[in-house]
Amino acid sequence: MTIQQAKIYGKSELTSSPTPELDTAVLLQHITGFDKTHLLLNRDYELTQNQKADFLTAIEKRKTGLPVAYITGHKEFFGLDFYVTPDVLIPKPDTELLVELALDALEDKFRAKPDAIPTVCDMCTGSGCVGLSIAKTLADKAGEKKETTDGTDYTDSRRLSFTLVDISENALAIARKNCVGLGMDTANFHFIQSNLFENVLPTFDLIVTNPPYVPHSESLELLKDGRSEPLLALDGDVDEVGESSGTNDGLALIRRLVPQCYEHLNRNGGLIMETGEYNAEETAELFKQAGFRNVKIEYDMNEMMRDVVGVK
Repeated sequence: MTIQQAKIYGKSELTSSPTPELDTAVLLQHITGFDKTHLLLNRDYELTQNQKADFLTAIEKRKTGLPVAYITGHKEFFGLDFYVTPDVLIPKPDTELLVELALDALEDKFRAKPDAIPTVCDMCTGSGCVGLSIAKTLADKAGEKKETTDGTDYTDSRRLSFTLVDISENALAIARKNCVGLGMDTANFHFIQSNLFENVLPTFDLIVTNPPYVPHSESLELLKDGRSEPLLALDGDVDEVGESSGTNDGLALIRRLVPQCYEHLNRNGGLIMETGEYNAEETAELFKQAGFRNVKIEYDMNEMMRDVVGVK
């Protein structure tokens, strides 16, 4: 089977996928190790027997609805490569806004106090894609010359203290693996298994979170396509012990999380929470009720309500 024949086969088999050609190309890249250009220029390349077997197996898995990212074990997010399994949600492009907003907030803190070491918590971290993208971006920028608000220059050390929290032990193991994979030392991060802030003692200058916020009935509906993402990471209508709360607005967990975030923030600390179009307006009201000020809703690349931001 040549690469061209494999492409034709994949397209004909993945009739239920909205992107059969892209799925096939990504699977072939993963199996052959070729990049996009090499794949295009080597259409007559003959797959080895092992590559052909792996490709056919991958196509069968994709036909069940299993996402390509779970088949390959990789997903790009914020220009970085993340390891993923069905123990964590697959990072979504819209969530990159959460990283951008956090970087902007930290930029303001660095400019105001260049020698400070801001403390950051990534609650419901999952694969670690949000917190680790922030950390990696700042680490790569360390040493750049910056200017403070009063016009003086300083060398930006970009030093931060990061805490990554998740209720799932398996998710935290994946976050640790991604930390190493991105070339960062896990000793510089705190990984805490906790039901929200139950086991988290410190307070922080910034909390970022992409918690479960999809209404219960819609979470179940989403998973019918075989995507195999963890229900626990989608369903926002769970109680303190992970059981159904009886609500169906996706806000049960957020109602508990928002006041906890307020209690775990330092004065003038910020909270940035992804809530999506499902309930951003309701979440903004919860922010205000908890005592947050300067509350606003941020829109994603598709002009949909995506994140809620507030300051203590």
